[in-house]
Amino acid sequence: MKKSTLIFFVIGLIGMLTCAGLSYASGKDDAKSLVKQAAAYVKYQGKGKALAEISKPRGMFDKGETYVFAYDLQGVMLAHPKNPALIGRNLIDVPDSDGKLFRRDIVEKAKTKGSGWVDYMYLNPETNEIEHKTTYILKAGDIILCCGVYKDYSHDGD
Repeated sequence: MKKSTLIFFVIGLIGMLTCAGLSYASGKDDAKSLVKQAAAYVKYQGKGKALAEISKPRGMFDKGETYVFAYDLQGVMLAHPKNPALIGRNLIDVPDSDGKLFRRDIVEKAKTKGSGWVDYMYLNPETNEIEHKTTYILKAGDIILCCGVYKDYSHDGD
């Protein structure tokens, strides 16, 4: 089996398992898993193809309320399947509805720890309401892959 075929099979299998039960209890695990799938895609398909796939509505990294988006290390949005108008914009100093500069937290955590969770308030594109979002972030080369869940829990200290 060719290496690329095997990679797509593994990514597909992980994706099926990840999507097989998005629930309140498993939302955080699903977000983390989806980010790790995106990191594997970046590694094996390259940054350009990965960012294009991440930006694709209903693509392999868009599961409704759970979707991957990406920033560069300065806070510029590189990919977003729900709001393409954000792509190319430096959002580092744009606060959430409570005034928190959460993207600074995302960039800082990526640079210092490589991965972790960041909490903030954000517009849920599925409900069109401002909700609590906790997002798992992972530095993959010079990009930050992110996936959050709109739930009522946080990750203090992660």
